Amino acid sequence: MKHKKKLILLLTLVACMVLLFSFPVCAAELTEAQVEDAVASQGKEAVTGNVFVWFLCAIAFLKVSQKIDSFMASLGVNVGNTGGNMLAELMIAGRGISGAIRGGHGGGFHRAASPGSATVGGNFLSGGLSGAVGRQMERSAVNAATGYTEGGSVGNLLYQSSLNKGGDFANTVIGNVAKGNYGQVGSINGAEASKAYESYMGIHNDNNSNTTYSNIEIGGGRITGTETTDGGSRDFALYNSDQYMKPSQGEFETVQAVDGSTWYKQYAQDTVSKTPYDAGNGKVAYTESIVQQVPPAPQRKDKI
Repeated sequence: MKHKKKLILLLTLVACMVLLFSFPVCAAELTEAQVEDAVASQGKEAVTGNVFVWFLCAIAFLKVSQKIDSFMASLGVNVGNTGGNMLAELMIAGRGISGAIRGGHGGGFHRAASPGSATVGGNFLSGGLSGAVGRQMERSAVNAATGYTEGGSVGNLLYQSSLNKGGDFANTVIGNVAKGNYGQVGSINGAEASKAYESYMGIHNDNNSNTTYSNIEIGGGRITGTETTDGGSRDFALYNSDQYMKPSQGEFETVQAVDGSTWYKQYAQDTVSKTPYDAGNGKVAYTESIVQQVPPAPQRKDKI
């Protein structure tokens, strides 16, 4: 009976080892050209998700193999030591594949990252599996919010659901874009931008409120838009205090977003506008009028 149990256990271990060693063969056959073809036919986001799942499976197989090695060694079976070097090589391979996905043909490791990658940092699997998945969802949400990608990705669906509730996940995504580098991240604008602004600034409009927001753009340390009430419409601008100096022209107020960040808010103010016209005899005269304009933006701290 004991021999039978040992035989079954040994056969199970052999089957696991066969699966383990057959897996890297399949992975080794994946070339950069195949990755680029997959990106062209399926799209960047779909391929990235597939590679991410493959990567997790590979690490799981290696971890299992280490346990099998230890168990077989305890039985007195002499086995090799699977692990450290293979994991390191797998990490390098994963970076190479992701670089091919981002870069395209020939030397594709130099193309700029997506907005999500630019705003959401963190090393692979730092914080465990849940941390890696969370960052992937957040990157996907940032890409969708800025219009970098379209469609019903999991990150976008999670962002939309959270946005409708004014949830923390949506506000984190909005904050990343609002305080991000405009050249790398872009901005949130369009139909959903007003809802994003209200959520991020903690504005809870009920059905009885007559205040609405339009022409909203969020990004690069600035938020601009138009506020409409019963008294009329006014343009406004907000500047993140970590990125901008205090406004030196016109009145301003200090407000806080839901993430605790501080912003300088300015409304459009009365400004004299001069319109030139020909007064005859080669002279130019001006027609003066009072218009509402937002004061010039204050200096950026990184430009001083």
